[in-house]
Amino acid sequence: MTTHTAHMNTAATERPVPRWAAATAHAMPLVALPVCLWRLPIAFGYGMGGEVLPPSPWNIPYVVGLSVLSEAFALLSFGLVRRWGEVVPAWIPKIGGRRIPPFAAILPATVGGLFFTALMVHWVFGAFRLGGADGFPYAEGWDVLAMTVSGLFTLWGPLLLALTFAYHRRRRPR
Repeated sequence: MTTHTAHMNTAATERPVPRWAAATAHAMPLVALPVCLWRLPIAFGYGMGGEVLPPSPWNIPYVVGLSVLSEAFALLSFGLVRRWGEVVPAWIPKIGGRRIPPFAAILPATVGGLFFTALMVHWVFGAFRLGGADGFPYAEGWDVLAMTVSGLFTLWGPLLLALTFAYHRRRRPR
């Protein structure tokens, strides 16, 4: 069986990155973006078809911070297909240039992937009102939009697990 590899940045990694893994890493920030944008009006007192947050000086920093943090973690998935996920960048004092033990990336990525996959299961129960779940607490029409943006976000778990598996296969001893 042949594995197609990406042509960009593969020379910098220990072993070639499969083309699908490079494409998946690029998709990760995009699956998080819709829900991050969805949250922003909520921070400023617009309920997006649901309940408005009670007034608090923490609403804006919390919601904006959550969106920025979500995108930052999504961007970290590039470490699973780039050299900086295998070797500490040289500009980092004292440890720059050292090889990163594969387990140091595989463990947190696996835990994160499993966590977001569990959220996907929770989303499926809510979205399709399975097992007595109430569904989404939004007005009609808004619930479809909420289900769509949050459903995209739930793809993060399986995508991260697939990327982690590809990283493990590339980094394991021969």
